[in-house]
Amino acid sequence: MKLGIINSAFHQAGTDTRTGLEHISRIGFDCVDIFTEAWNISTDEKKLIGDTCQKLQLPIVSLPVVAVGLIDFNDPVREFHVERCKKFIDLAAEFQASNILLVIGEYIWQKEVIPPDEQWKFGVETCRILGDYAETRGVDIALELEPFRLSLLNNVESMVRFIDDCNHPRVRANIDISHLVLSDTTPLELEQLKGKAIHVHISDCDGKVHGDLPPGRGVVKFHPYLQAVKELEIDGTIAIELEYSPDPSKIVEWVEEAYQSTARLMDLAGLRPHNS
Repeated sequence: MKLGIINSAFHQAGTDTRTGLEHISRIGFDCVDIFTEAWNISTDEKKLIGDTCQKLQLPIVSLPVVAVGLIDFNDPVREFHVERCKKFIDLAAEFQASNILLVIGEYIWQKEVIPPDEQWKFGVETCRILGDYAETRGVDIALELEPFRLSLLNNVESMVRFIDDCNHPRVRANIDISHLVLSDTTPLELEQLKGKAIHVHISDCDGKVHGDLPPGRGVVKFHPYLQAVKELEIDGTIAIELEYSPDPSKIVEWVEEAYQSTARLMDLAGLRPHNS
């Protein structure tokens, strides 16, 4: 597998797009996931990202998008977010990326007002629409497993059921290792995602709350999870997800630490034999 990173780590620290991508390439990453807003990204920004990644020989693999409106109970809201996600699919195709990484959100009002089955149905319907569109563009949809109590997809069981209900070849799963820990998911449970998972996120946490820390900064025991990922035989990327460095002035060191620790973990698991 390849080792990548979501470039939001640099963006959140106030680093401009080109400089962040240059750091990512210099540090040694194989590829990058681009965090942007496809709805109103400027032509200049698209050209900057495309030209810079091409110059650096840094392939773009995934575009994360949070679209909680896909399960909203209002028809116009769902329709808007379907169109917004289509723009992400178009942008992914333009960047020759493999997938969009889709976060579909949480049940509203503690499941007490809108029947949870209705929100589930909305999610399946909108993801099928997006799957059909993604098929025309040669792009996959990787669904994010979120560890929060009311998230639609908050464990392997719900992820498998959702993918099966969608029943679409373009709608698949993303595996986020720290999210698995926070949702009390064991490595053995990942075997249920055989043939269903196409992308992986890696970060650390304190075992209690969402953290997105460099591996080694928290309590996650990575090896069993990485071994389980290896057994899934995913032809894809493990992307580091770092959020909000505690010291933005040292963001480069923060990312370098995450790269080095993750590269070691992948080497030990035999997941990145081409690493040099």
